[in-house]
Amino acid sequence: MSQLRIATFNLLHGQPLSADGTPLPYPADPGGPLAEAVAALDVDVLALQEVDRHQSRSGGADQAAVAAKAMGAADWRFAAALHGRPAPVAGWLPEPSAPEFQVYGPGEVGDGAPPSYGTALLTRLPVRHWRARRFAPAPFGLPLRVAGRRGLTPVPDEPRAAVAAVLEGERGPFTVVAAHLSFVPGWNMAQLAGIRRWIADLPGPYLVLGDFNLIGAVPRTVLGGATALDRTAPRARVRELRAARRARPRLVEPRRRRVREPRARLQGWHDLARTPTYPSHRPAVQFDHVLAVGVPRTAVGPAAAPRAAVSDHRPLVVAVSL
Repeated sequence: MSQLRIATFNLLHGQPLSADGTPLPYPADPGGPLAEAVAALDVDVLALQEVDRHQSRSGGADQAAVAAKAMGAADWRFAAALHGRPAPVAGWLPEPSAPEFQVYGPGEVGDGAPPSYGTALLTRLPVRHWRARRFAPAPFGLPLRVAGRRGLTPVPDEPRAAVAAVLEGERGPFTVVAAHLSFVPGWNMAQLAGIRRWIADLPGPYLVLGDFNLIGAVPRTVLGGATALDRTAPRARVRELRAARRARPRLVEPRRRRVREPRARLQGWHDLARTPTYPSHRPAVQFDHVLAVGVPRTAVGPAAAPRAAVSDHRPLVVAVSL
């Protein structure tokens, strides 16, 4: 069984950085550093966060398309959490003529759409199904460290997006989610729990990748056990079964106790890689995660967080047999 290389990478809109983490100007080919960084990963599935599309600050590149070409992705989707332009301190200036949420793919390259920003999922594998969703921002922000600025900068929260795909592996289909969650404590945990419910009707095993802005055991604790993913029957069907049970004639003889057959259960959610990813020049914490359920630990290979020439996050790469 061959192993797939799966990765998540917060791009910081493809910002080139020096060895000490200082921002550098974009080169004449603004997508060049990003393409080199992605090609060096040599992965089969790649989740990207903080992705620019047609933004002036990143040279107008369609970064999802640039990354897809660099890794040789057969298919990909970019979910624009917002359309607009970044504004210092204020967050974003929305584009009033654009939809609040839009998903782009290979068919929309060069479409001249307004600038946007969001999350992407790219794959070399055949895709059975795509879906995407948007998360509203928290009503308040937090003071954060921002690349290129001293001290703490008040930063408002922003809309987030997640992209899911059912991929065809050697052992059958499995589901992958690329996500970028809020940096507001509690708000991000609610978003992660929402993702678990959102993919419950898709086939396992499940892998959830991304920048969760959560550390340690918190992400896998939020996702919890796999029992919620077993409850995939439509509510209408559940109501029908309950009504049929109530309509059965009552037995005169004592009712015999039913013996329930044990139901197959998936393993609990677990981290496939545990290593610091932020900040890229001197990693101290892990905001970026690859979580899975239904993937045996024996199927998980080596993991790494290599240094890249772009972003204040390091990519997180793990090998998995699926």
